[in-house]
Amino acid sequence: MPIPNVITVKDVAEATGLSEQRVRALLRSGELEGQQLGSQWLIPEAGASEFQRIRAEGVLPNHPRYQNGLPNKRVLSFFSGAMGLDLGLEKAGLHVLLACEVDKACRKTIAANRPDLALLGDISEYSAEDIRTVAALSAQDEIDVIVGGPPCQAFSTAGARRGFKDERGNVFLKYIDLITKLRPKYAVIENVRGLLSAPLSHRPHAERDSFWTPAMDEKPGGALLYVIDRLRANGYGVSFNLYNSANYGVPQVRERVILICNREGDKVPHLNPTHTQSGDFGLPQWATLREAISGLEECTHTEFPESRLRFYRMLTDGQYWKHLPTELQKEALGNSFFSGGGKTGFLRRLAWDKPSCTLVTSPTMPATDICHPKADRPLSVQEYKRIQQFPDQWELCGSISDQYRQIGNAVPVGLGEAVGRAIVNHMNGVSEQLPIGFPFSRYKGTDEVSWERATRKALLGDEIPKTRTKKQYDQVAMSD
Repeated sequence: MPIPNVITVKDVAEATGLSEQRVRALLRSGELEGQQLGSQWLIPEAGASEFQRIRAEGVLPNHPRYQNGLPNKRVLSFFSGAMGLDLGLEKAGLHVLLACEVDKACRKTIAANRPDLALLGDISEYSAEDIRTVAALSAQDEIDVIVGGPPCQAFSTAGARRGFKDERGNVFLKYIDLITKLRPKYAVIENVRGLLSAPLSHRPHAERDSFWTPAMDEKPGGALLYVIDRLRANGYGVSFNLYNSANYGVPQVRERVILICNREGDKVPHLNPTHTQSGDFGLPQWATLREAISGLEECTHTEFPESRLRFYRMLTDGQYWKHLPTELQKEALGNSFFSGGGKTGFLRRLAWDKPSCTLVTSPTMPATDICHPKADRPLSVQEYKRIQQFPDQWELCGSISDQYRQIGNAVPVGLGEAVGRAIVNHMNGVSEQLPIGFPFSRYKGTDEVSWERATRKALLGDEIPKTRTKKQYDQVAMSD
């Protein structure tokens, strides 16, 4: 006979949308009230109802790591988002112990898929000791990798470019501070291309008169130069480049700056490509959209307004507004027709046999809309997941707009795996030969040597300082 006023783990999982594994983890931690009888948990119905209310309101509490023991190759993840970068690292053989994220929908996604990970919120609220505690790491336990992509809006070429005066820029500095205090063997920093030219501070155009010239901290490149110098002062060797994810098997042209830092002062080699646009360098050609989304049955998507669908029906795959009849182009774009630039983001139907364009946080925004190659609709959430290489079974929480945003902001899994491979190979002393003259992105001079030489000369007239060794770092630390 069932015991009255109690329910099972399965009942709570169905009521809250959590996995049964996650419910058991909450019971073990005491965050959900319950009593264990043998292998079964019994949960008071009133307590489960209160927990369901809290979850519905979006309050997902922080919690420590629930896993037992410590794996090899330990990773702490910050600004985790929907965990695209983390999934890539896992594919390369690294093990994530902790996720840190403030976005409510992302936190629910993390909890739904990785319930045993430690989960924290605002990075600025935690010390290095706090982080070790929730990750179940002692002061003596080594951290192999810290990884994170601090909010990119402060450095985006499409944004206000406030640099480190922006609050989001300040959490970037908090992240660097945690790297220097937690002392991982490796640290990864992922960001947008705009980081390469971002100043330490930005003066709004309204505050510039005809005599204005940029001060030292307003010159391009100052933000990244500051970060590099701070890491080197703590003994880390730094290598970076601007990478196109399509060169790593991702069916999407998406460029991101990735820094890899090594505690011993070494430079980790650049990411070794697996694909190339034209099939040269002895590598296969880029993966295509057709390969990525073929066979999908589930289709959850938003809608274009009828005023835009009218024009999409005149376009075939791979076409955009310039392929409309000339007399309709102005009508289709409205006032944007007279703006500068190529306006290639307007009214885009993707091509079947090329990679996707860069996925954005919403496929229906007028200047960056993304239409299916054949169907008269935006790309679906499931297609977004495939293009970013998330597993089909990866659960996304929140509204449909939350789901698009989470995937649109993510690092492609294949690019994350390339980062993981570079680190694991360096850990194991494995040396890979990179193709000579390989174009990592559309731009030149984006590697750490070329970029720093040009930037230091423009800002300071300096030469590149030598990276400190671990011994030299210890001497500096003792003198401090």
